[in-house]
Amino acid sequence: MKLARCSLNGGKPFWAVVDLEHDEVNPILGGFQEWAPRVAGGAGISALSLAAKPVAMADIVLLPPVDPTNRVVVAGANYLAHLQDDFGLDAPVQPVAFLKAYGALIGANDPIRYPPLTKELDHEVELVAVIGSSQIDLQNPLACVLGYTVGNDVSARDLQRSGPKGIGMDLFSAKSQDRTTGVGPWIVTKDEFPQGSPKLRLTLAVNGEVRQDGTTADMTWDVGELIAFVHARSSFACGDILFTGSPAGVGMGTGRFLSPGDVVEASVEGIGTLRNVVSEKNV
Repeated sequence: MKLARCSLNGGKPFWAVVDLEHDEVNPILGGFQEWAPRVAGGAGISALSLAAKPVAMADIVLLPPVDPTNRVVVAGANYLAHLQDDFGLDAPVQPVAFLKAYGALIGANDPIRYPPLTKELDHEVELVAVIGSSQIDLQNPLACVLGYTVGNDVSARDLQRSGPKGIGMDLFSAKSQDRTTGVGPWIVTKDEFPQGSPKLRLTLAVNGEVRQDGTTADMTWDVGELIAFVHARSSFACGDILFTGSPAGVGMGTGRFLSPGDVVEASVEGIGTLRNVVSEKNV
């Protein structure tokens, strides 16, 4: 089942079930926190009350599939080749996680803003887990997962390196620039995948040229381990999302950063594709 957060004619955002066969969405009645735990628990579409009339896909805008009241958590340094090839670093002894500002998010087809402060705008395709329950069982962390979506953790690398000596990277400046980070196009519920942490191909292309091509099977820490690590430090709530790291091939390693006009397509097998165009700088 595909679940999207949408808007119609600029109106109030709503959640809906996506029906690609008929090119329409069926609005869900009630708030995310009401129905998501039941879906995460395995009830499927029977847990949902749907509006009487569907809405054509052509008439809606796909929004980031996370409400503004929820947190965006990013787990980094989770692919060894990415660390070694792109950063020249060894694997850390534990996961690395931080928060991203909600204002950084854009939808599946929105433009990527090119922030005026950076000259090194970079791409990172990622699998994103969506938390469907505030009840987190650390013995079975995947039980709380509603499903998965696609993320492109766009980063300003020169700002990332600009932290004062001895203080560390400036991840806030690098990762939370307004309207840069694509998420979507929808959530695919976990029952669409085999049990356990998903093993899916991730790719990212710029102007049709593939620059990242990896698999979530290469994650150092799987989705359940990342959830347990983060939750032990700062509790997840229903609706929070978790970026799970990016494979090798980013501009930090290749020296090929994003430029205005670039068409960036981030895809995860079995979920979908984000297609975002980089805006002119100073917008």
